[in-house]
Amino acid sequence: VYVNELNEDALETYLINREHDFPYLRDKKFHSNDIKDCINSNFFKTLKDNLYKQFQINDIDLICGGPPCQGFSGLGIRRSFSVEKKQLPSNHLYQDMAYFIHNMKPKIFLFENVKGILSSKWDSKGKKGEIFDDVFNVFSSIRNYKVKYKLIYSKDYGVPQNRPRLLIVGIRNDIIKTENNSLDAVDCNFLPNIIGDYPNLEDVLSDIIDKNFKYGGSTKFYPNNPMSAWQKEIRTKRDGIVMKKGDRLTDQEYSNHKKKTIERFRAIIKNKGEIPTHLQTSKFAQRLLPKRWGNKGPSLTITSMPDDFIHYLQPRAPTVRECARMQTFPDWYTFVGKRTTGGIRRAGNPRQKNYFREVPKFTQIGNAVPVKLAKELGLHFKKILNQS
Repeated sequence: VYVNELNEDALETYLINREHDFPYLRDKKFHSNDIKDCINSNFFKTLKDNLYKQFQINDIDLICGGPPCQGFSGLGIRRSFSVEKKQLPSNHLYQDMAYFIHNMKPKIFLFENVKGILSSKWDSKGKKGEIFDDVFNVFSSIRNYKVKYKLIYSKDYGVPQNRPRLLIVGIRNDIIKTENNSLDAVDCNFLPNIIGDYPNLEDVLSDIIDKNFKYGGSTKFYPNNPMSAWQKEIRTKRDGIVMKKGDRLTDQEYSNHKKKTIERFRAIIKNKGEIPTHLQTSKFAQRLLPKRWGNKGPSLTITSMPDDFIHYLQPRAPTVRECARMQTFPDWYTFVGKRTTGGIRRAGNPRQKNYFREVPKFTQIGNAVPVKLAKELGLHFKKILNQS
């Protein structure tokens, strides 16, 4: 019923995919950009009035959020110009989220962040894990909630990548009765049990492989019919129709790699992931996407930088659509903005107090909670609410 998102492209991606079912989200009464605009007393009274007028509700089921996490991830902090984490404004937005929850008093709230938050320090002299301690204490201090947490792995919930995620769940005292003092959110039934059932990348990508692709070009139509139940599901439109060979395919655009890069990618595929000595570069090694997972299942996590990975069959980086599938976005899902960007436009420069970041399509996908994981969480919360 309401969405907050700072970046205009990311907000438009959110809205354009929901305007059919939830057209009212386009109204400024039901979306906002800067969370700082929301933390005043008039805001919450107005929002509650608007929600009651539009939906006749005065009790919200769920508030969920993932405040920006670049400063908490190992990779993100290396790209933050060595500024201490306590100096990054985005690293304190969890406090605004907690304040929003405190004012709206939903039945359930969900905070999501990266694994790195569990071991992060506010500065070089700090104690390992102190950031998570502060974050958990803030959410635990919201009155009238039981609060648990868990580091989960997306592959345990049907997602074809590892993707660890730290989840903090709070459930209002009148919704759940538990005498379990454990803080483990799965043990306490605050989060769903593991279901497994992740597909191999061959099952995820094989139907959209274009044998005639061109570097710098795009595949605008499905080159094949779906080859598995998973592919049928990902190709199913909201009206239930499964897209077939020859139907429109979006975001299947290919990077225009240099000849030397293509040569290196070919050699890596041929050598099953190893880079020949004469083709090694100073850039960190790209990883070959495996056609099939080993015994331990998915071992990697798609990032916002497509060139980190190489397609298992073709000497190229994955496309926007292929990354979206690895995040279990359905093929009808539209992404708004640039395809990719780099340097200061993606990272900002905190040393110069430049915190602006572009959020192109690859970054939107890389930052997202996998759709299949989100669905399993939603179904579990729905069960808790129905039982209450």
